[in-house]
Amino acid sequence: MITTKMFDFYGLEFVSRPLVPSMVSAVVNGFPRNCFRRVLRREATGCRKLSYLHVKGSSFKSTKSSDGSSKNYSDQLKEIGDDGGPLRWFSPVESGCRSTGSPLLLFLPGIDGVGHGLKLQHEKLGEIFDIRCLHIPITDRTSLPDLVKLVQSTVRTEHDRATKRPIYIVGESFGASLALVVAAQNPHIDLVLILANPATSLSKSLLQSVAPFSDMVHKHLNAAQFHGMIPPPVETVLWKLRMIYEMQSYLDSHLHAVEAQTLILTSGNDMLMSNKTESERLSSMLTRCEVRSFVDHRDPLFLDETFDLVATIKRVSYYRRGASIDYISDYFPPTPSELKTILQPFGWMNTALDPVMISTRVSGEVVRGLGGIPSEGPVILVGNHMMMSVDAVLLVSSFWTNENIMVRGMAHPLFFERLKKGGKLPDLSTLDVIRVLGGAPVSATNLYKALSMNSHVLLYPGGFRELFHQKGEEHKLFWPAKSEFVRMAARFGAKIVPFGSVGEDDVVQLLLDRNDQMKFPPLRAFIEELTGEAVRLRSDTKGEIGEQLLYYPVVLPKMPGRLYFRFGKPISMEGREDILTDKEKADEMYLEIQNEVQKCIDYLKENREKDPYRNLLARLSYQGFNGFDSQVPTFDI
Repeated sequence: MITTKMFDFYGLEFVSRPLVPSMVSAVVNGFPRNCFRRVLRREATGCRKLSYLHVKGSSFKSTKSSDGSSKNYSDQLKEIGDDGGPLRWFSPVESGCRSTGSPLLLFLPGIDGVGHGLKLQHEKLGEIFDIRCLHIPITDRTSLPDLVKLVQSTVRTEHDRATKRPIYIVGESFGASLALVVAAQNPHIDLVLILANPATSLSKSLLQSVAPFSDMVHKHLNAAQFHGMIPPPVETVLWKLRMIYEMQSYLDSHLHAVEAQTLILTSGNDMLMSNKTESERLSSMLTRCEVRSFVDHRDPLFLDETFDLVATIKRVSYYRRGASIDYISDYFPPTPSELKTILQPFGWMNTALDPVMISTRVSGEVVRGLGGIPSEGPVILVGNHMMMSVDAVLLVSSFWTNENIMVRGMAHPLFFERLKKGGKLPDLSTLDVIRVLGGAPVSATNLYKALSMNSHVLLYPGGFRELFHQKGEEHKLFWPAKSEFVRMAARFGAKIVPFGSVGEDDVVQLLLDRNDQMKFPPLRAFIEELTGEAVRLRSDTKGEIGEQLLYYPVVLPKMPGRLYFRFGKPISMEGREDILTDKEKADEMYLEIQNEVQKCIDYLKENREKDPYRNLLARLSYQGFNGFDSQVPTFDI
């Protein structure tokens, strides 16, 4: 006889009991037998008709059903009905349309239990995941231990099939708590939890007031009724609420066992509990946890038409197909709507700073705009950093919007990870734009992978030192002695485009730099604490380039001037095998590139003095007469 061990909820000792026979017959190798008519069935016709979005530098194709509907999902749910059968999994999307090596995603539903919660998300999720949704019939009264056993059996079976691939568990309210229980029971399995409004702090007093609380839950579920989701009867709701309280009691003493990478999503209108407080509590207790809040979205979050789960996963860099994220091969570029959303907060910068882009064709012709940049990779854009990277987003977004070119920026690891949780550095959510636009931690491995994919790569050899420079060091280069990227470019026959940028001194005035702040003991301690939270690069480099002290510059804003970028003539590395074998040749090329960057900076500093529209008021005046969509002139090129 098959038995299942009961969890020790409420501090009581439960005896093992026989597993429900219907559940044993329903599950084979962790999956249901004789369940849905369309479960995991591959259609003979193959994939749906797709429409494509293609971005240069990416092999990703965004797919969407030709009629934009979720008929497949709804039809399956109608076929399912409430047959009183056992718990079971179903796949809401057709097979064969996913990207290579897509990880498994298990969806654990909320209080409703029917698995309807991904109705607005499954199309996009199905492009990058193998999705299975759990269906719990409305009349089902499976105990919590048996429910956990079913999910756990699926997780373990799939883990045995692909030990190096993560398993995603997406849960909503009730399902989010269930996901945490499963993760606590399986710390050795590589799980990624995405939890929307987890029901892990349900007050016991709410259960003592049955009628008002059940009415509140029905109101909560009615928000999604127009999506075809019928609120379950009060008896089912109360059954689920009791299990929520059981899970809460278990997690109170076992949450520390959860080692899964976890993303908590909260909406501002959750009716079951205060998610802000609870998300902060969970984040402090889980070792690998990030939180994203959507205060203007309703609950259930996944059924809010304005919420996009795939876009959120991209923003947080939570998509991976291996044991750790590969920022190059695991990256999926944003769709046009995602790009518009992520760049919207920076729209004022384009208006206020009105960057001037000047590039040079292979023939030597200088043109305004980015028309001189080679459209086909591999290409390395090598230039100087402005303070606090004020230029990076504007530069990369210009390539996206004006040239349809995806640029992979090599950025400092502090934009992607923290050595200390809850420290003094800004929350990673403030840096989501870097990841969405294709940024990756700078390393030889990531540069190699990007060039091997014929990408356009943005590289700042001056790195940390230029990013946090001192007074009087505007537009000054601080490059290391080693020719770090030249040989890599030669290996792939890449084109190197040196560029210079100026203009930060027309935007802000640096009042207190690092040297000023280090004179005050409290600020010195603060700088040392900040520096200790960031991953350190070039630790073997001596001098000021290897020092890498992190601080917050104290600046005085100015009436905005203008940013200027000058891209030099592309330098082809094709056929330069001599650079691979001769260090002196590599060093000579490195110095040549550095000199070209300096020439671009000097050119811009000299010619911006001739720009009649360098001042913001002059530009606004011009656009007032010629239209605010008109391009403002600059100096003669």
